[in-house]
Amino acid sequence: MAVGKVFNEIKPFISMILLQVGFAGMYVVAVASMKKGMNHFILVVYRNIFATLFMAPFALYFERNTRPKLTLKIFLKITALAVLEPVLDQNFYFVGANYTSAGFASALVNMLPAITFVMATILRIERVVIKERRSQAKIIGTMITVAGALLMIMYNGPVVPFPWSKGTHHNSAESVHNGSNWLKGTFMVISSAFCWAGFFILQSNVLKSYPSEMTLTTLICLMGALLNGAITLVVEKGNMKLWAIGFDMRLFTCVYAGIVCSGVAYYVQGLVIKQRGPVFVTAFNPLCMIITALLGTFILGEQITLGSVLGAIIIVTGLYALIWGKGKDQLDKFSDSGATELPLSTVHDCKHDSSHHHTRNGHGASIKTNP
Repeated sequence: MAVGKVFNEIKPFISMILLQVGFAGMYVVAVASMKKGMNHFILVVYRNIFATLFMAPFALYFERNTRPKLTLKIFLKITALAVLEPVLDQNFYFVGANYTSAGFASALVNMLPAITFVMATILRIERVVIKERRSQAKIIGTMITVAGALLMIMYNGPVVPFPWSKGTHHNSAESVHNGSNWLKGTFMVISSAFCWAGFFILQSNVLKSYPSEMTLTTLICLMGALLNGAITLVVEKGNMKLWAIGFDMRLFTCVYAGIVCSGVAYYVQGLVIKQRGPVFVTAFNPLCMIITALLGTFILGEQITLGSVLGAIIIVTGLYALIWGKGKDQLDKFSDSGATELPLSTVHDCKHDSSHHHTRNGHGASIKTNP
């Protein structure tokens, strides 16, 4: 029993860490595919098609008797979720990462926890009492996280040498920052962070009235594929040659991104959101940046500068403070309800499961974090 209780308590942490590893891998292979000529619209369409095909059987079987009625209001909300994440967020991010680099884009998107925290606070989803230490920790942690991300963006410093990156000079910070598309890429990545945060918030709302995570994820991905497909046909003027990808890195990127970073990620994030809220989920995003930067040196030959290392250390510090504050919220929440331990495996908090598959993942679910 003791082992089971400990596992339930650490399960949300393990789940989010593994998801960040999955996202980091996707960011790197996606940038590699786009630099070889893959169209980002096509990538997003195929990504959501594979995610839909993967999740649909699970949703049809496991939620066949528990699925709520799909009303027009819920359908419109699901469509909005598809616009925020599969359409806007994914396209903005991929374009921004292609214009800059995988490491830079993943660093800049670390603004996500701060943006989500501010949105959740304004909408009274996140509990904040300035006089309480836990609220102070969440605010300070958010500010430290943003400061670390800004340091990575504004300060380069000397390149940190790695044994496996000797002799590589691709996508260095200097070449990226001097590129004509750098400013446009930066704007795109920031825009994607705002869309992703909005997705989490709306997802938490949808999960309150439609707490079927697998079905919600399937519908979000399906609508995302349809909407992106229509946009692609219009923007690319029916150029069907772009749709041919073959059995190569491009196909692997679409399958991997769809199954791991849309299907599985939306569902797992939704479950964690139900238990801990959207701010907890997005707080782990900085880990993705660190992993992406390391993978980028292996696969893309990108270079890591001293500013990136220092920024990463600061970000991890802010992440710890934010998670500490969230942990105190959770303890008080269940203490007030008479519970003696954290029921982290509970799915009754319901309200965040469907957003990103609930969250987003991105990312959302029925985000009730207030005690």
